[in-house]
Amino acid sequence: MNILILGAGEVGFHLTKKLSADKYNITIVESDPAKAQMADDQLDAHVVRGSASSYATLKQADIEHCDIFAALTNDEEANLLACQIARKLEIPHKIARVRNPEFGSPGHILTLEEMGVDMLIHPEKETANAIVRLIHRSGATDVVEFAGGTIQLLGIRIERDSPIARKPLKEFWAEYGNLPARIVAISRKEKTLIPSGEDHVAPGDQVFIVAEQDLIPTVIEIMGKADVRIRNIMILGGGLIGQLVARALQDSMHMKLIESRADRSEEIADLLQSTLVIHGDGTDMDLLAVEGIIDMDAFIAVTGDDETNIISTLMARHLRVPRTIALVNKVEYLPITPTIGMDAVVSKKLLTVNAILHSIKHRRVESVATIPGIEAEIIEIVAGKHSVITRKKLRNTKFPRSAILGAVRRENDVIIPTGETQIRPGDRVVIFSLPRALGEVEKLFK
Repeated sequence: MNILILGAGEVGFHLTKKLSADKYNITIVESDPAKAQMADDQLDAHVVRGSASSYATLKQADIEHCDIFAALTNDEEANLLACQIARKLEIPHKIARVRNPEFGSPGHILTLEEMGVDMLIHPEKETANAIVRLIHRSGATDVVEFAGGTIQLLGIRIERDSPIARKPLKEFWAEYGNLPARIVAISRKEKTLIPSGEDHVAPGDQVFIVAEQDLIPTVIEIMGKADVRIRNIMILGGGLIGQLVARALQDSMHMKLIESRADRSEEIADLLQSTLVIHGDGTDMDLLAVEGIIDMDAFIAVTGDDETNIISTLMARHLRVPRTIALVNKVEYLPITPTIGMDAVVSKKLLTVNAILHSIKHRRVESVATIPGIEAEIIEIVAGKHSVITRKKLRNTKFPRSAILGAVRRENDVIIPTGETQIRPGDRVVIFSLPRALGEVEKLFK
């Protein structure tokens, strides 16, 4: 499959790294000489220097023969114009990255077809949605939904007094009547482990659990985590992500938003009538104290600066705010966030890449996700009529050791599979897999 990506920025660069592992033929168009050179040096892709909206450049990048066209530059107008060109050339699948949430909304004057786009990617909207999910699941470090939300994967950090600490997993689940939930991965000292029933978890581990949505509160409780009742929230950063989060939550919670720019503070106050907007420096301890940070149930840092977000959430943790969420985009920071005591972290770049991967892989996979700091993928895949996986019980199927079946959605039922389970055609299966096993997993479902 031939993929043409416009933009070798953080999203385009990371997406290409992911796709290269699956042996796609990738061409990148980038106008910035430094970014183009870095992409050429570090990525397994053909790099063309030039403007994303130039037909001559796109022809040089062999646009006529691409199967998937992804316009991911920071210029949304250029992305949409490029997709119009791709539509004129009848490219099968066109993806555009835009920042304005009005694009693609039900009331917008232009339809996706009129814009020449099959899928719009809103990085800020994806990030805001992830933060809202974490607010509603306050005991979790990560929340990923599958099968229309009926199956959820939770990340939970294990504390010293957690009931599960230091026990073999099979003994722990037996204590709770073999609850229909499964730990599909353990993150320990920057390593990702696929566990068996003989393995145990230790304080400081981050575990990833798959369960039916209705069972999630019980899972959080038995892991020793309280799902805190959140009513008072402080947001640091009045950019688009902060505004979208406040708009989503302000009708049901008390919101305060801190913005460092005076002119922007006034504009945001006009847009968010039910949110108290404060002009000030969110890293100023005196300001936070005056504005009542110790009375907050949650603190969310979503400025454009990773270091500010990290420092401010650590300050909030120090002041015993029950729930803290930070926006962190630098990949090199993600593995260390648990070790320095951070609660939950979201990455706009990874969330955007996840959404694009879902669109690109939808022919084989229903959904795909990655988690900040975890070198693995979680995929939701549907078993076909003649899939190898449907021929035998799981205990008799040669399933890769570096992957694990987490849950199965069969019609209206959610099943936690065992060795006696036999996958049927049409089953939706959630799988946690290390990169080296993905190819084997997908072969089983062909």
